[in-house]
Parts: sequence; C-alpha cells; structure tokens
Amino acid sequence: MPTARLSVNLDSFKYPDGTVALADIRLEVATGEFCGILGANGSGKTTLLRIMDGLIRDYRGSVLLDGRDVLKLHARDIYRTVGLVFQNPDDQLFASTVFEDVAFGPRNMGFAEEEVRRRVAEALASTEMVEYAGKGIHNLSYGQKKRVCIAGLLAMGHEVLLLDEPTAGLDPMGEYRMMELLTRLNREGGVTIVMATHSVDLVPLFLHRLHILSRGRIVRGGAPEEVFTAPAEMENVKLRLPHIAELIHRLTHEDGMPFGRIPLTIGEARREIVEIMQKEKIRPI
Repeated sequence: MPTARLSVNLDSFKYPDGTVALADIRLEVATGEFCGILGANGSGKTTLLRIMDGLIRDYRGSVLLDGRDVLKLHARDIYRTVGLVFQNPDDQLFASTVFEDVAFGPRNMGFAEEEVRRRVAEALASTEMVEYAGKGIHNLSYGQKKRVCIAGLLAMGHEVLLLDEPTAGLDPMGEYRMMELLTRLNREGGVTIVMATHSVDLVPLFLHRLHILSRGRIVRGGAPEEVFTAPAEMENVKLRLPHIAELIHRLTHEDGMPFGRIPLTIGEARREIVEIMQKEKIRPI
C-alpha cells in the first residue's frame, strides 16, 4: 500500500472577514498518486492548495508532509519537496529567459553552476522545452509558460506538484498535451501530483483519484467512476457529468437502453454500445 505523502485534516479556515472558506477537509494523497480536486469556481480549490503548500498557515487542523506537520517545518524543507504552480503563469515567471527562470530555484538553493545547468537541462527535457532555453519569457505561448513553471519546480527537485487549473486558458489540443505531460511526469518520473480543476471531461482519462469540493467541503471522493453518478447530484455541486457519461445516462433513463454502468470515456462507451448491439443482435448500418 503506497504511503501518504500528504495528509490533510483541516477543521476550518476562515478569511479575515470571518467567512469560513474551508471546513472538515479530510484527504490523503499517496506517494505516486495523480489526484484531482474538482470544484466549481469559488469552491475553495486554490485556498486548499495554498494550505497544502504551506503558504496559508492560520488554519485549524493539520497538514502532514511525509508524516511531519508543515507548520513545524522550515519553509525551505517544504519547498525542497513540494511546489505550487499558479493558475496564471505570469504570476510566477519573472526572469528574462527560460533558462534563467528555471535556474533561479536551484541557484537559490546553493547548488554549484554545473549542477544548476544539469538540473535545468533535465527539467526542460522533462517538459519538452529544451529548444526554448534561450527564448525570452514574453515570447512564449500561454501553454509554454505553464511548462516553464513546472520545469522550474522540477529543477529544484520537487517530488510533489500542486497545480492550480493547469489547463485553464489552453485550447483543446493544449489541454490534452498538458495532461499528457503531467501523466508522463507522474508515471515515468514518479512525481506525486495534486491538480485543482473544474474540467470534468479530462478527469476520467488521467486521474487515479478524485475529490469533489463544494462550498469549502469535500462532498465525495474516490476513483472517477465512483465519484461521477447522476446529473442531479453533480448539479448540486455546480458541476456536470463528463459529456459521454451524460449521453449514456440519458440513453439509459430516457430511452431505455440497457447499459449496466455509466462509462466515462469514448473508449468505454464504445465497448458498452458494441456489447449491447451484440446481445440485442443489432447489425451496424
């Protein structure tokens, strides 16, 4: 059984005006897991990530990193392991070139220049940004900027990445390429990833585990096929089913088609439909 890298037992966190932003949050992120926090805008996703990263500290409860309370850790001990990628990369990037931005973290950690260059090279290779090393930050696309942010954390040796809406602002192909990158870092690089998102259609394709956050509380958690149920339940948390699941749900409940389960991806739906056609002896046109 994988050990927990992050354990969150958050009783409550209030904004300065007294508004309760988060309450009764209980979740664990296992080593090597690709975990999603799914919620509508304003549900508290960004605040939760900032608490997990140690940026917000005035909460009631505990956040453990490898079994150690982050409130008792020095900031450098947290940031050697955990890194947060902001939703807007322009809030995170500041150097003139890609190389200089990615090199800033390792240099600040005191590594020799040869080691810095090695780390930057590996991080840029991992994010498919090697050819852009000398390019000015302002000349990059939005998606490329997000990759540079990730590279900067990888160069510092971060083993846990917290990502705030990593696909926001990207076109459909950019979304898919970003998710492929994160999946590769997770499966091949062993990076533990927690991703805050409201993109329900991407979640079933890539994530191991999913937690739905609604009005500052986790209302459901588990594998994607366990979490996505009926449209009405998703509507209650201001979300929807993935499009393919919505279609199959309607075919089942409105058209009487005998689906045994609600598939979440096109591949799963195709297999279910072919099986029904074979059982009902329906010949394709």
